[in-house]
Amino acid sequence: MSREFWLRVCMTAAIAPLLLVTTGHTYGAPAKAVDARAVGAKAVGAKAVDTMEQDIDTAVQGVDAFWTRHWPEYFTGTYASPDVLGLYDGTSADVPTCGGEQLEAGNAAYCRPEDYLAWDVGLMREGYSTGDAYVYFIVAHEWGHAIQNRLNSQLQEVAGELQADCIAGAELQGAQNDETIVFEEGDAKELIEAIHSVSDELPWTTEGDHGNADQRSNAFIRGLEGGVDACLPLTAQ
Repeated sequence: MSREFWLRVCMTAAIAPLLLVTTGHTYGAPAKAVDARAVGAKAVGAKAVDTMEQDIDTAVQGVDAFWTRHWPEYFTGTYASPDVLGLYDGTSADVPTCGGEQLEAGNAAYCRPEDYLAWDVGLMREGYSTGDAYVYFIVAHEWGHAIQNRLNSQLQEVAGELQADCIAGAELQGAQNDETIVFEEGDAKELIEAIHSVSDELPWTTEGDHGNADQRSNAFIRGLEGGVDACLPLTAQ
């Protein structure tokens, strides 16, 4: 696949000027049923104070609407939305499975075999108590893995978790630009705090690690500033 030149922007730039949490609507509608015109609080007249479920739903629909609209600008083929299982209780007896294994409590996941996304309610509640931007990052990061799974190997970075962080930044900024997600002052700080809260203490070394706080923040900002192209390998030009 031929690619145009990708501009790698400075990863130490401030995030605050780019992202000005948002409101939404009832959670539970699958991503494949998204209507981009109905995403976001201002579009649907949602209440000023949203529940966690509404914020999750807005994140899901905003990111999915971004890819539905912009996929052809970056990649060949047709974009297909992943399924969204959504919230699950990792402490219950009825835990969803991925590839025959139960999902973990306190975790969020993109399940590659079944192509779905899910997040433990305990994880989301704990993070949400620190700021509503938390759930936007979690949704966008897992969606980044779904996007990776739709790309050929030449477009996938070895540091898959950091690439997913980068894609998360590109998705959220893209949705902000499309006005399907509306961020408010203070959310930029919350997003960086969310990234730090889920970072590894040691530097990224293997495919199983997510990366330390600086690596993850830099990857996120790279995508936020440079867009989707900044998240792809330079060798794929």
